[in-house]
Amino acid sequence: MKTLSKLGMIAAIGASLFLTSCAGEYYVADQPADVVYERPGPPYSGAVWIEGDWVWSGGRYVHSNGHWARARAGRTYVRGNWVHGPRGYAWHRGRWSR
Repeated sequence: MKTLSKLGMIAAIGASLFLTSCAGEYYVADQPADVVYERPGPPYSGAVWIEGDWVWSGGRYVHSNGHWARARAGRTYVRGNWVHGPRGYAWHRGRWSR
């Protein structure tokens, strides 16, 4: 029984390493146009608006709308941005920063 448990643990670690190695930068020749949508009102006091993000799906970038989130103590949300490099444009996701 312990052997099966160890094999399961090894398989889970291997799968997580594989999935994290799949993440990377994807490039497009032209930066997609800004998406315009109406921001809903905050659902509670102190809510922080998280701008929409671009996600790589099906061989292209797809936009996901923004949302409200709880503020994180000692952190500020830095919105995502397009970065132009020699291979084209790549989206750098938004993140919480200290």
